[in-house]
Amino acid sequence: MPKLCPKIILEGTRLTYKTDIAFALNEHPRIVGPRKYRYHSPLISAEWCAFTNFPWGRGLINFAPEEEEMALETYRTWVRLFELQRYYSWIIDRFHISTQAYQWRNHGKQYDFRWLEDRLQPLGFRLVLCVRTPESFEAARAERLKISGNPSQYDNLHVFIEEQELLRKLVAGSTLPALIVDVSDNDVASAVEKIADWMEQTGGLYA
Repeated sequence: MPKLCPKIILEGTRLTYKTDIAFALNEHPRIVGPRKYRYHSPLISAEWCAFTNFPWGRGLINFAPEEEEMALETYRTWVRLFELQRYYSWIIDRFHISTQAYQWRNHGKQYDFRWLEDRLQPLGFRLVLCVRTPESFEAARAERLKISGNPSQYDNLHVFIEEQELLRKLVAGSTLPALIVDVSDNDVASAVEKIADWMEQTGGLYA
């Protein structure tokens, strides 16, 4: 069979199951092929707080203004790595759209990542925006608080609802093919199948 090498960027505000979906996609036979054993498959995230030496610090999304060049250099490094290893699968749990949203909301800075998308598009990258209805956030928070190591980040659900609307606008303005998946029913398996269907229908599984 042809070599599967899908490239998916999952975006969405908190409580939209992006990470659960990313892990599920990374092991789904329709996305990465049937496996009889587990092996290395890239799953990366701009949400890694790699710019600071303390938990829940700053990183590629929430960098401080003085860290701008380091953030942009990180994006340039990631896209060059993707170009060098284009014949492999890449699943990303939040990336440049989340950076745009955070920086716009918190620092009033609008970053133009057209240069990044111009390099991602020929590689076959696709966007998936995970969303939920405003009224479904409360139940999702209740479930997350059972396991969260930083529960205070979920205090203000209105912030997530506002960010979700901004993410919708940013995805609508992206040049990458995009799919919106509603996870209000909390059904990760169903969301994964919808993404797999879309990837198959749009030729996103192969280079």
